[in-house]
Amino acid sequence: MGRQIELSDRLKAVAGLVTKGNVVCDVGCDHGFVSIYLVERGISPQVIAMDVNQGPLQAAKNHIAEQGMTARVETRISDGIQALLPGEADTLLCAGMGGRLMIRILEEGQEKLVQMQEMILQPQSELQEIRKYLRKRGYAIIEEDMVLEEGKYYPVIKALPGEGIKQQNQSRDQLLRSRQTEQKEQSQEQWQRLEDRYGPILLQKRHPVLQNFLQKEWGIYTGILEGLQENSRQKERRREILEKIQDIEQALTYVNQGE
Repeated sequence: MGRQIELSDRLKAVAGLVTKGNVVCDVGCDHGFVSIYLVERGISPQVIAMDVNQGPLQAAKNHIAEQGMTARVETRISDGIQALLPGEADTLLCAGMGGRLMIRILEEGQEKLVQMQEMILQPQSELQEIRKYLRKRGYAIIEEDMVLEEGKYYPVIKALPGEGIKQQNQSRDQLLRSRQTEQKEQSQEQWQRLEDRYGPILLQKRHPVLQNFLQKEWGIYTGILEGLQENSRQKERRREILEKIQDIEQALTYVNQGE
């Protein structure tokens, strides 16, 4: 057996949101390090590691064997969760892929997902679209984390299927109550957009990495705006950038109030 697997901060944040004792389905497991880590650290008793490509899956098998984890980490070739049987896993773990691919996997696996306890998602892109999808499908975002690693920002989302609508509404009511005094004139529709873009829990927690991210985004988009000419050709682009800057400023105002 080799030494214990060490993960990057990004992947530690993903593993850290898994409920201890849950059987995990690790979709897009790549080389299997997260799957091994979950078992080695006593977080999960059993992991089903899946990947659509044979190459990474074979590498995962080799690493699992090297760590003496063959009996507790099973590998399967699978597009999304097609190879998962209903009720086999408590947690869906899906990290390191594009948002649109992740949405497709969630959409195609709906019938199996409603039987799970939780989903841990770390999309590499289209964060706003992922959160919109979860909200519209009735999943509740109950926890979020955000990591800055090698100059890149990695949000992680923990969502509940099944009873999601009820828990999501409870979370939203709590957050709206906390903002009643400081955001009287802010419409729910505008805050919904902010939550989709930046994360309802990250905003609620006034997460320091989110604060850093917003400050960087403000600098980027104000720079873009300065470079756009005020002519008819770029009018729509200027409008889009201005809206983005306004959203960033509103989110920053809320997050900075926690200081």
